[in-house]
Amino acid sequence: MYLTVEETADYLSVSVAYVENLILQGKIRVLHDGEGVVLISKDQFKTHFEQLEKYKKLVEELANEPIPEDKDIKDED
Repeated sequence: MYLTVEETADYLSVSVAYVENLILQGKIRVLHDGEGVVLISKDQFKTHFEQLEKYKKLVEELANEPIPEDKDIKDED
């Protein structure tokens, strides 16, 4: 499935200017149809969203990890 620049910005939850900048940098592959419309393949973002999910899980695991006791703390009551 192909998206326009505006649809891609909505899909990625970023601004249109940011998507255009990524296109100019060559980080997003595009196709140009005969009428000058820029089309972007939705499949190229599959890995991006998989990496985001892995990162979210890692952050959640780190947030839920208990804080170890400090060995230097002495009970001086």
